[in-house]
Amino acid sequence: MDSTVVVIDFETTGLSPDEGARATEIAAVVLDRGRVVARYQSLMNAGVHVPRFIEELTGITNAMVREAPPAKEVMAAFARFVGDLPLVAHNASFDRKFLDAELARIRQRRRQEVACSMRVARRLYPDAPNHKLGTLVDYAGVRVTGRHHRALADAEMAAGLWTRMEEDLLRAYRLRQVPHELMCRLQTVRRDGLADFMEGYKRRCGP
Repeated sequence: MDSTVVVIDFETTGLSPDEGARATEIAAVVLDRGRVVARYQSLMNAGVHVPRFIEELTGITNAMVREAPPAKEVMAAFARFVGDLPLVAHNASFDRKFLDAELARIRQRRRQEVACSMRVARRLYPDAPNHKLGTLVDYAGVRVTGRHHRALADAEMAAGLWTRMEEDLLRAYRLRQVPHELMCRLQTVRRDGLADFMEGYKRRCGP
């Protein structure tokens, strides 16, 4: 397995920061050789209203957000916690947009790549009913640790899925490790091209 990655998850007020949505909660789970060694989680007050349907979906209310630390403080603490470690998220395009937008508000920027566990799962588990996190957790037999649509629980479930996918790659292709860089490359191959890609990778880089 790869040495260390950080699996992140945001809860937000909407679908995109380009449409004015802001983060309400962030979590990060540090995986070291498939084992959770550290966690970070915090609600965050970005000074925006949480729509009713988001309250119902996540359980995060306007009252909870009003009492939370300011978003700039939370993001500064998060940035210190994560550092330059490689990142992972489920449906990473969503989390990456909010991560970049919230970091920009404190005049920081992401320096590392964010691998997408959903896109990797589409290559590894093409027969799954769908590739939503909850479905994949059931499909792969990953332990559920909390309420879906809360940042820490989703990050921990995504971390469990990531570990399971690493284990399946190690077994199927007799690898010694699964670097973050490999997963980033794997998520871009054709969905029917996994076996050819992995055989080519082994010839170039060794097991």
